[in-house]
Amino acid sequence: MNHHSVDILLVEDSSNDAELAIRALKKSNLVNNLVHVKDGEEALEFIFATGRFANTRNIDMTPKLILLDIQMPKVNGIEVLEKIKSNPATSSIPIVILTSSKENPDIQKCYALGANSYIVKPVNFESFAEAIKHIGYYWLLLNQPPVK
Repeated sequence: MNHHSVDILLVEDSSNDAELAIRALKKSNLVNNLVHVKDGEEALEFIFATGRFANTRNIDMTPKLILLDIQMPKVNGIEVLEKIKSNPATSSIPIVILTSSKENPDIQKCYALGANSYIVKPVNFESFAEAIKHIGYYWLLLNQPPVK
């Protein structure tokens, strides 16, 4: 893992979904520096440079984009979203919820907490790969983030 800059932080407990997302992003040449964490606890440790990431990061490690699943062990995606968006140091990081949940309460809660986008994972690989490619293209190449 490159500890100098991060384009995307992928927070996904399903190894199959994570592998598909990583493959789709790399195939589209959209990301060189991707970090994959497997649960919400690990995501918060990475974002806030605590726990196992306490001595491995610097300020440049703030991801340009977070792809966040909701249903995860330890700390769920909604809790991760809330903690990131409620902290002034991390609130401007774009967060795309990428989940299998079509439940309206989940959708409403995520937007209320500051999610930038909510995408329901397509079932087949081609659709999933295409969705990931478009997400990466928009957030990494088209979107203009605030200057720090």
